[in-house]
Amino acid sequence: MPTQDEHIAQSIRESELSGELRAAKDWGKPLDFGDGYAETPEELRMGYKILKDAGYLPPEVELMKRLAEARSQLSALPAHSMEASSLQREIVDLQLKVTLMRERLPQML
Repeated sequence: MPTQDEHIAQSIRESELSGELRAAKDWGKPLDFGDGYAETPEELRMGYKILKDAGYLPPEVELMKRLAEARSQLSALPAHSMEASSLQREIVDLQLKVTLMRERLPQML
């Protein structure tokens, strides 16, 4: 009886032989894990990984999350309401803070 690893390997070989794998739209392209690792400067990766493993986010990521939440809230509001205007000002402020923090990162290294 084959092991699970052998069964998986056999299934992959069969998919290769049938051409099923090459037909995939992302065949031969790097995997996108969507976690931002590849976009993070190499010199920051270890520090950010330690923060992530400890359950913390870098300050700029925390701001980006707040920014995304504010944009989501704004999309649910009537365009010209007082609340929307206030939220738009908050979004501009958050975006400015994020931009400034990201620009300072290379200088801090």
